[in-house]
Amino acid sequence: MNEQDFRNIQNSLREKINCTDCFNMGDIKTVAGVDLAYWTKDGREYAVCCIVVIDFHTHEVIEKKQYSGKIEVPYIAGFLAFRELPLILETVKLLENNPDLFMFDGNGCLHPRNMGIATHASFYINKPTIGVAKSYYRIRENLDYKDPDVQSGSFTDIVCDGKIYGRVLRTHTGVKPVFVSSGNFISLDTAVNITLSLTGSESHIPIPTRLADLETHSARKILM
Repeated sequence: MNEQDFRNIQNSLREKINCTDCFNMGDIKTVAGVDLAYWTKDGREYAVCCIVVIDFHTHEVIEKKQYSGKIEVPYIAGFLAFRELPLILETVKLLENNPDLFMFDGNGCLHPRNMGIATHASFYINKPTIGVAKSYYRIRENLDYKDPDVQSGSFTDIVCDGKIYGRVLRTHTGVKPVFVSSGNFISLDTAVNITLSLTGSESHIPIPTRLADLETHSARKILM
């Protein structure tokens, strides 16, 4: 497939995004954090996907799974999911638990076509998803964001053509913000509230994706 094929797939899925809460908060018992790490060996690109499932209320780790393989799709800005989704879905198959919600180290609707990895993956795993990125992905040239106040819980919205694409959220007072967006089957307000509830004192990154990130670095050291 080429870039236009990827774009057509994204645009077709875009019509099916549902950024409303398709669940009851009381039903959320487990949350999975998803992240990938890359490396190059003998001229080929590889990646490992790690998923860490935690208890939503106690934040205790329930299980960890990983899957690695060759990356078959070259990097094209705006089409990251086509590189990462095959490894993510293979890792999901390994899970012994059935997480109620998936949180991705990346974007959801904060994407030019609202199709970041958290949104794209949702159509295959059929679960509510949240994108929490550590850095800002500019969805349109010259579209910058406004820093929120320094207090924990402060936020500003990223708005384009009158539509809110995501939220710049301060999870701890005085630290760098994260960039939260709905993936699918969840509202932005709920995504932000869950992100805050899952952020511990040790980091401004929510626990599920922070643990998944740590796992990818450890796995990459072994696999490289």
